Amino acid sequence: MRRYGARVIAVRPDRFVAAAAARLRTAAASGTPAAPVRDLIGRDDVEAAYAVQQRLASERIAAGATVVGRKIGLTSPAVQQQLGVDRPDFGFLFDDMEYAEGSAVPFDAVLQPRVEAEIAFVLGADLAEGPLDDAQVRAAVSYAVAAIEICGSRVAGWDIGFGDTVADNASAGGYVLGTRRVPLTDFDPVAAEMTMTIDGETVSTGSGGACLGDPVNAVVWLARQARALGEPLRAGQVVLSGALGPMRPVTPGAAVHATVTGLGTVSVAFSS
Repeated sequence: MRRYGARVIAVRPDRFVAAAAARLRTAAASGTPAAPVRDLIGRDDVEAAYAVQQRLASERIAAGATVVGRKIGLTSPAVQQQLGVDRPDFGFLFDDMEYAEGSAVPFDAVLQPRVEAEIAFVLGADLAEGPLDDAQVRAAVSYAVAAIEICGSRVAGWDIGFGDTVADNASAGGYVLGTRRVPLTDFDPVAAEMTMTIDGETVSTGSGGACLGDPVNAVVWLARQARALGEPLRAGQVVLSGALGPMRPVTPGAAVHATVTGLGTVSVAFSS
């Protein structure tokens, strides 16, 4: 048994971690979403869920993929309450997950795609040593940029709990970065306002304060988690800091456009 905060959870045998990874791997390879994995690793077993994520990430790296950053999820209090958790989560960004601004993404490239608009930070320095506090993180950020995250789930019907989404690489699918790069000396993430449209209809709005009170807080949290796990954030990496408003599903042919005040616009379309 291990204690996480006030909770005591059982440590899952490795065979259950392997079985959960196999289920998600098969779903990704076949393009057919699978049943949730919480029957194998539990709903809230943090260690087991990240063990599945790491196993699948290691397999992708061994196959030639390169880690180019991280995504942070569950930064909104409303989403945390929905899933019954009290913490964010994170996943890996790989080099084959970025799509060019304004490009058309094949609809079947991401399973059960949904989109959300957020602020991305690109690092100019490693976050491997020191206190990893607000001042250090801000100094390490080279620039901020508007982003659309394309979330995807290998779990059928997005029937996810905390363990399911963590195991499934925090439901990461792809991402698009805007072209306007702004240093933090010229941009206040908390004050940023976001509007996202799909086919011209406003479907999501929000502000920087919806992301752990300040998107930079999310990066501080991530930097400490990443270092604790032995894989600190590095210069050049992208950090998707978390949604500024609700995530929305997309259909074939959809055109998505997001505006973040201070950072400009970012857009992506999906093939029909």
